[in-house]
Amino acid sequence: MELAYDKMKKVFFLFLIFISISGFSQNFRGGIIVGTATSQVSGDNLGGFNKAGIMVGVFTNMPISEVLNLQMEMCYIQKGSNNPKMNENEIPDISLSYIEVPVLIKYQQSKTMFIECGVETAFFIGGHDNDFNGKVPQSQSNVFSKLDIGLFMGMDYVLTDKIVLNSRISNSILPIREHASGATFLLNKGQYNSVLSFTLHYQI
Repeated sequence: MELAYDKMKKVFFLFLIFISISGFSQNFRGGIIVGTATSQVSGDNLGGFNKAGIMVGVFTNMPISEVLNLQMEMCYIQKGSNNPKMNENEIPDISLSYIEVPVLIKYQQSKTMFIECGVETAFFIGGHDNDFNGKVPQSQSNVFSKLDIGLFMGMDYVLTDKIVLNSRISNSILPIREHASGATFLLNKGQYNSVLSFTLHYQI
């Protein structure tokens, strides 16, 4: 856990440098992100984006051409899975928290629409399985990876000069932990985060 926090500090420092350098550009824009993330964990024997969590952070971007923008974000995000039928199937669900750093390219399709894609690196803060009795002791579950690396694509819809509505879908490309059995098959190496997020970006 200490190593993860050290990495988070380094990322935060680099993010501040990025903002400072960008600030010298007249075209620099940045702001805050507020919204929700709905998620599931592939490989946990549950299905559906039933886990709702918060997503808050900051962003900065700059144009690299007439139709392309480079953007970097830093967000706190809650991921995992939720089992609304635990009384029936007794399958534990998962609660996870990360500091996530997406880097993306935005393509301006029209005056009000942007298409985006990018890569995200999420630093694990904490997480656990949940059963009828609440939090499952760490000794009774597999350890989560300190990093969650994923790919995503999404869309911006410009509401006003200051407010943008963003929707995004992302998926881990590396497992966040092993299956309970430890078994693997071809590309299925363990459990993976899948997230649908809906956020408002307020541009300062």
